[in-house]
Amino acid sequence: MQQHGAQAYQQTAQKTVNPRDLEANLLAKSAVQLQRIRDNWEDQSGDLDKALTYNRKLWSIFLQTVTREENPLPQPIKQNIANLGLFVMKHTVAVLARPEPEKLDTLILINKEIAAGLRSK
Repeated sequence: MQQHGAQAYQQTAQKTVNPRDLEANLLAKSAVQLQRIRDNWEDQSGDLDKALTYNRKLWSIFLQTVTREENPLPQPIKQNIANLGLFVMKHTVAVLARPEPEKLDTLILINKEIAAGLRSK
């Protein structure tokens, strides 16, 4: 019952949060998941695929959104986000091919920095 209430709250919060805050929150959530796996590699490495899939889906959405013609961001920013998204995808494949905890650092840092940037404006 308590979980159902939490889900309802989360859905309501997502409807009332502005898009920048929502993006920042999702990036932070992904960074926390990846950091938890990084910190407890031996115990939680089985969750790696799930966390990487979540992060990849998140960045896929960013890529799709930023490359739309109607996206109002200036072209240089759109290009930078697209390039970063492509790097995240490529790095994710490298992590999956040869899982090592230190490889998560790059994804964690990118997500934290972008989330901080979204919150600062």
